Amino acid sequence: MQIEGDHAELVVGGRLDVRSAADARMALHRAVDAGQGDLVLDLEHLDSCDATGLGVIMGVHRRAGRCGRRLVLRAVPPHVQRVLVATRLHRILTIAP
Repeated sequence: MQIEGDHAELVVGGRLDVRSAADARMALHRAVDAGQGDLVLDLEHLDSCDATGLGVIMGVHRRAGRCGRRLVLRAVPPHVQRVLVATRLHRILTIAP
């Protein structure tokens, strides 16, 4: 799993799963705490995301809300979009077209 970018936009690639969750959580929380405005996660290069990865995304969503920010998912791959719909998280998360 790789996370690149600044405090306003991050590109998440590779696998967001139980093995990478702790590192991803720390990097994403730092980005939320250090920035202002929307935090955009570009998921175009995300290969897979398990339940733990979804938990990381939801945790970042909640933390962003507490900081007065909004988490926006962009370029969500079809396989991740299907998981978001199946879990109904697409109703909670902001997903840019």
